[in-house]
Amino acid sequence: MELKRTWLISALLLLIFISNVVQIDGRRHGRGRLVGRIFRRRHALGAIAQSQTIQRKRIAAFNVKKFGAAADGKSDDSAAFLKAWETACPLEGRKKIVIPRGEYLVNPIRFEGPCNGLMEVLLSGVVKAQPDINVFNQQGHKEWITFNHIDRLLITGAGTFDGQGSYAWQHNTCSKKKDCSLLPGNLRLNFVARATVRGISVVDSKSFQMTIFGSNNVRIHRIKIIAPEEAPNTDGIHIGNSTNVRITDSEIGTGDDCISVGPGSRQILVSGVSCGPGHGISIGSLGRYHNEPDVSGVTVKNCTLTGTTNGLRVKTWQNSESSRASDFHFENVVMNGVQNPIIVDQEYCPVGNCEKGAPSLVEISNVTFQNIRGTSASRMAVHLFCSKTVNCKNVILQDIDLKFVDANSPSLAQCYYAQGTAQAI
Repeated sequence: MELKRTWLISALLLLIFISNVVQIDGRRHGRGRLVGRIFRRRHALGAIAQSQTIQRKRIAAFNVKKFGAAADGKSDDSAAFLKAWETACPLEGRKKIVIPRGEYLVNPIRFEGPCNGLMEVLLSGVVKAQPDINVFNQQGHKEWITFNHIDRLLITGAGTFDGQGSYAWQHNTCSKKKDCSLLPGNLRLNFVARATVRGISVVDSKSFQMTIFGSNNVRIHRIKIIAPEEAPNTDGIHIGNSTNVRITDSEIGTGDDCISVGPGSRQILVSGVSCGPGHGISIGSLGRYHNEPDVSGVTVKNCTLTGTTNGLRVKTWQNSESSRASDFHFENVVMNGVQNPIIVDQEYCPVGNCEKGAPSLVEISNVTFQNIRGTSASRMAVHLFCSKTVNCKNVILQDIDLKFVDANSPSLAQCYYAQGTAQAI
């Protein structure tokens, strides 16, 4: 009996031991699975971080200060800017020219392409031009900052290109004679493709603030362009011989046209632009030179003009050669105290020495002004003065509500040599 009891106790102890072993082993396996899951998760996170690091490494940065820029506003930093560009341009992948905070004095400079991949310029500082125009004349430069023959360009940041033009404006002769040489402009995009300019400011150019020439697929977004109202020929953005240009959500105040669309331009969009002071948003001037290419497909919408000397304008020179200007659409534009809110002027001659009575041969057609509203500083709110030789065709005025600033006098409209329709609100 005693032996049997001893055997039962031994068997019970053995069962308890085996149960404990199984539980401990299970916990070990569970911990092992948990450790495995943690390891795999950490491995995955590590792979993602490594991928992001690789992507960051693909954007090679070239800081102009590391190439010798003093950033003191006095030393000539031109060589440092060029060296950074020339080092980055041939390399594969995306490259970034970094211009940190500080003031950089830069002589006329050309950033040449083609480059091997996307080129980015991150502008955080203030880049200043030489005030003296003799510096430009000595070096044979007609512009200050030029980007040439580049496919895939990004200019971004919160910095400024300052043309320091106040000294040069007194030397401008283009407001007095037709055959003149423009003073140097601030920023020029020459034969670029797939380009974006975003966030920067362009101020006080000696002439045109920004020029887009011979380019396609250009985006201008959320920029500021500033010059005094009395600064001559300081067009905000001038477009010529370019296709598919979009200017959006920007502020422009200058001494000339906020935006001017010149010969050879096609598929241009201007949207969400605040303009003033200045001469308004213009197509033209056209017909000034021989064999000018046609202009077509310009849309201006959702803009506000304040205190400008003109509003929405199409202008062609007197005694101009034959060309075509067609398919223009102006929509949802607000005028605040604007002189000449809607104007087609085919006797344009700002210098006052044109051949009297010689007609413009630029053919204007398919022009729509829709939902244009606000106040006119001149009693003549709509002025259509087309060529008597090649009349404007298919001009549509729809939902126009422009009140003269003097509430006691009605606003007026006049129309010469224009064919089309006017529809009331």
